[in-house]
Amino acid sequence: MRHPTSQAVVIGFIVLTIAFRLLELTRAKDKRLAWFRAGYFTDVVYWAFTPLVTRAVTGLAVAVAVAPVAYSLWGRIDRDLIMHGWGPAVSLPLWAQAIGLLVIGDLIGYWTHRAFHRGLLWRFHAVHHSSRDLDWLSAVRLHPVNDALTRLASTVPLLLTGFAPIALAGIAPLLTLLAILVHANVDWDWGPFRSVIASPRFHRWHHTSEDEGLDKNFAGLLPLWDIMFGTYHMPKDKLPARFGTDTEVPSGLFGQLAFPFRRRPL
Repeated sequence: MRHPTSQAVVIGFIVLTIAFRLLELTRAKDKRLAWFRAGYFTDVVYWAFTPLVTRAVTGLAVAVAVAPVAYSLWGRIDRDLIMHGWGPAVSLPLWAQAIGLLVIGDLIGYWTHRAFHRGLLWRFHAVHHSSRDLDWLSAVRLHPVNDALTRLASTVPLLLTGFAPIALAGIAPLLTLLAILVHANVDWDWGPFRSVIASPRFHRWHHTSEDEGLDKNFAGLLPLWDIMFGTYHMPKDKLPARFGTDTEVPSGLFGQLAFPFRRRPL
């Protein structure tokens, strides 16, 4: 997978800033966030840091993890074989392989996400939850360890299925856009499909610091997993109003990167 260039990062930021600001105008004036809302400048730094640094670190970690698995399966490390699939799975049409990757990957992601809300892993994930003014830009506030471990948790199992990752090439940008959209400062829930595809309303309940929404809505794409495992929360007559976490996370990038490794006060 190609990593974005600095130019692409800047252009993407400008385009999405305009697009999401226009979307936010659909909300009542008292529900809109200020241009320079709390944590804005930290998230602007993350907008460059996450794709250019975090993703590079994650890519290296994934390559290191995949290499011995690939070698044990085929006796060699073959990127084309990995990307185009192997075994009985390759006989399936690409659309069927894409569905298999999405469903299995999202199920793994659900349980990985739940794991990050517990114990030592929470200190890494708390960085992402530290945004008190939640909008689209909050999506990139992500600790590198959080990103790397999440990708590692799904990469090897998905490799073992034999499905071709290249099957997702056409929809990967849409999945990235959805991951940003669900953090947007809007109340959309997709109407009759509110329980089918993750929406901004669904994910905003996950980010709320209100008691009723804590540890709910872990799925990244399919709310089905939350419904099945008892963590679904989408009241029709109420919206979350408060975001963030009670965990005291520093406000700047470097403080947040160091935060999980600091000794907790007794």
